[in-house]
Amino acid sequence: MSTANAWQDLWTSWAGAMIDEAAAAARRMSRLPLLWEKAQRVKKGATPSEVVYEEDRLTLLHYKSDAPAAYRTPLVFVFALVNRPYILDLKAGKSVVEHFVRLGFDTYLVDWGVPIDADRCLTLDDYVNGYMVNVLNHVRERTGSENVSVLGYCMGGSMSAMFTALHQDMVRNLILMAAGIDFSTRDGLLNLWTGPDVFDVDKFVDAFGNVPPQFLQNMFLMLKPVQNFIEKPLNFLERLEEDEFVEEFLTMEGWLNDNIPIPGEVYREFVKFLYQQNRLVKGTMPVGRHVVNLRNITCPVLNLMARKDDLVPCSQSAPFNDLVGSADRRTIEFPAGHIGLAVGGKAQRELWPQVCDWLAARSVPGVGSAGNAS
Repeated sequence: MSTANAWQDLWTSWAGAMIDEAAAAARRMSRLPLLWEKAQRVKKGATPSEVVYEEDRLTLLHYKSDAPAAYRTPLVFVFALVNRPYILDLKAGKSVVEHFVRLGFDTYLVDWGVPIDADRCLTLDDYVNGYMVNVLNHVRERTGSENVSVLGYCMGGSMSAMFTALHQDMVRNLILMAAGIDFSTRDGLLNLWTGPDVFDVDKFVDAFGNVPPQFLQNMFLMLKPVQNFIEKPLNFLERLEEDEFVEEFLTMEGWLNDNIPIPGEVYREFVKFLYQQNRLVKGTMPVGRHVVNLRNITCPVLNLMARKDDLVPCSQSAPFNDLVGSADRRTIEFPAGHIGLAVGGKAQRELWPQVCDWLAARSVPGVGSAGNAS
């Protein structure tokens, strides 16, 4: 073959590939007008539920099932004050809640609601010794159970650890999920960004009151800027013709962008006492008139950590089991990210069945008085 013919074949092949890609791009772009309609159909929460308790902005959801509860010990999910808690019940097949309801746990979830300007003065004491105490007392009264299992995720895990240390008699089992405990580590960017030498939390809260959701969203995006601003949108455009992928993408992005403010005083305490002073592991963490001593936690403990977590690195969660007074304690380090620990396919298949088995072995069997069918 002559050099001229070789160049002609190469040009023809390149031109054909360009035409094919242009046609594929046009097909993908033609689907963009439909995205808004699809996004509006995204459902928040998959498992049927009912509101059984309300206080200020807080609502307590009880998940319903046709079958009666198989365990008398109810389970309460406590999510962070950042974003919305339906990440734990995102959609069928990607729901942590679904696993427990299906196996007969009488399951509840705390939705903190959206803080208003008047909530800027709420403190950790209001949440831990106020709202959480009231929620668990309501669940205990409703079910007739002496104590409750608690599963806390992220910031909700840190708060659940504080709560259990102060109110051990109310908690039968404690599960922490990607929860920050020891903030001395420098492994995560958040630990660096919140250092007292670079971030004056007092001036920030005094200026803004509640923490603006835009600030939180941009901070989370900058943890992985290349992935969030370049790789993710390019991958989305490449796969616009895959309906299942688009549905999952819109569902996930809907949650990621459903940011809410954090009450200013809670944020001040969390940054100052934990990120900057690491007082929880030192036994000097103030919550109202109380001081948290993690040694007061004596119930069974399961500590779930995500190996690829860029928000709460494992080094921040792992020390917890050595700080509590529990004899029954277990750690699971799972190959997932902070969110993948809840919704990832591998976690759904392999992690949550283990967690359900662990909790079942430590819960009181029998039909609770409220039951799942209520």
